[in-house]
Amino acid sequence: MSERIGIVGGGLLGMMLALRFRQQGHEVTILEAAPELGGLAATWQLGDIHWDKHYHVILLSDQHVGNLLAELGLKDQMRWVQTKTGFYTDGKMYSMSNSVEFLKFPPLRLIDKFRLGATIMRASKIKNWQKLEQIPVVDWLKRWSGRRTTEKIWIPLLRAKLGDSYESASAAFIWAIIARMYAARRSGLKQEQFGYVQGGYATILQRFQQHLEQLGVEILTNTPTQQVRSSQAGPEIVTNNGEHSFDRVVVTTAAPIARRLLPELTAAEQLTLDQVKYQGIVCASILLKKPLDRYYVTNITDTWVPFTAVIEMTTLVDPQEFGGKTLVYLPKYVAPNDPMFEEPEEQIKERFLAALARMYPHFQREDVLAFQLSRVRNVFAISTLNYSQHVPPVTTSVPGVYLLNSSHIVNGTLNVNETLQLAETGWKTVLNSHQNQLQGVGA
Repeated sequence: MSERIGIVGGGLLGMMLALRFRQQGHEVTILEAAPELGGLAATWQLGDIHWDKHYHVILLSDQHVGNLLAELGLKDQMRWVQTKTGFYTDGKMYSMSNSVEFLKFPPLRLIDKFRLGATIMRASKIKNWQKLEQIPVVDWLKRWSGRRTTEKIWIPLLRAKLGDSYESASAAFIWAIIARMYAARRSGLKQEQFGYVQGGYATILQRFQQHLEQLGVEILTNTPTQQVRSSQAGPEIVTNNGEHSFDRVVVTTAAPIARRLLPELTAAEQLTLDQVKYQGIVCASILLKKPLDRYYVTNITDTWVPFTAVIEMTTLVDPQEFGGKTLVYLPKYVAPNDPMFEEPEEQIKERFLAALARMYPHFQREDVLAFQLSRVRNVFAISTLNYSQHVPPVTTSVPGVYLLNSSHIVNGTLNVNETLQLAETGWKTVLNSHQNQLQGVGA
């Protein structure tokens, strides 16, 4: 039986849910607060180029991304490139792009390198991630990599990604990162093979939206949801331009936002959402006249650097996509209440550019053609100890209302592939749950 399904949030998760629900014959409406669809994968204008707000890369192992591209007829626009990895530590830049460079890496002793390599190999072979949830990440890393490597390499990288919250993260967090990145390599510590679609995510999102509209999905942008509540006609979404009634509603926003939108949740449900710990991001996009270096990603362990890493997108994407210019991302992962969310952009810009000048002596301020900041308070849920036991239920106590967001990714890290995989399992969960509820009422 065809039903009306409302989806709060027009990111890739909401879009994929809409596609699958519509293919099942349901009437679907996406309600998105922003002027465009895409969420964290959305794009923007930076100087005279149009590209992704945040850095994205497609791996050879990203099966769900590949399936979507095939479904949208974009598989032939994929481009695969071998990239290099840099490592900035103790004020010096090192290449860590192959096994030879890894063995020559000066900051670590030979035994340290052996244990670091063994840790990566060990993590790539683990299948039972549930056991890792019970172990603090630092304890697990010290066991396999040793104290020196953990303190010199792992903890600075964990702190860069999680801030002080790294102390509460489980070993499943680092396992998920290693497993995904390791799968992108041809074998062992050899060359990385990364990919992108010509035109970036603007190409994917435009084709995806066209596909949804052709199938009859209603898309309402510039429509922020104020509340999701129950009514006699079924669940109701209250927006800035009125109320929208549905048979079912799926809320895809981050847990803290969902908590605010769903006032009818029980105290226990509210507590579950409150206990999900999120990490946010302040990400600078910089358009430059010339390249910084030859690395796609430069990992940073020096604590004086005000950003997490340097992502030089032009080492992956053909520079002609950017009119011969260089696109660089400088991400800084922070807690949702970090002062950087209120700090004037000009102050952050000065701090970031000063650090770039110190890291890259050839860099000059005149090279900067454009600088823009994206700030998102709730990006991904941190894999705390025994996280899978505390994941919010998909089915809520509000009749016909379901919750599906990044907090439901329990054995991976937030990226486009994991998001699409969540959607592929989530739409079935919603339909099956609703069918079970109907059978229960009929009985």
